[in-house]
Amino acid sequence: MEIESVKCECCGLKEDCTQDYIVEVKSKFSGKWLCGLCSEAVRDEIIRGKFAYGIDEAIKAQIAFCRKFKSNPAVKVADGMRQMLRRRSGESSSAKKLLRSATAPQMGQDRLSTSAALSSTSFLSSYAS
Repeated sequence: MEIESVKCECCGLKEDCTQDYIVEVKSKFSGKWLCGLCSEAVRDEIIRGKFAYGIDEAIKAQIAFCRKFKSNPAVKVADGMRQMLRRRSGESSSAKKLLRSATAPQMGQDRLSTSAALSSTSFLSSYAS
């Protein structure tokens, strides 16, 4: 069982597959090798029959769809990191705001009670002397 690397003719995804599997997939899709996701999309297009697609038309539609939304993988990674950082910074700033709002009245009360205690202590010490 020899493993071979093949590239999807729609989206460009590379997969390692056995020669038998590659031959089986190509036989179903007019000699073109499609990854699992693209082959399901092509089958779905044929089954729905919305446009009376044959296999070749459905494959062409999937290739066009993939090209339309295909972009540089490095850009996708950078976008994903940016979104993650935005979410995390939003969560941390929200958490800080919640923490501040939850602790601010307590801190104010502590300060008031501390200053009141100091005032009464200094008053009592000055009165006692």
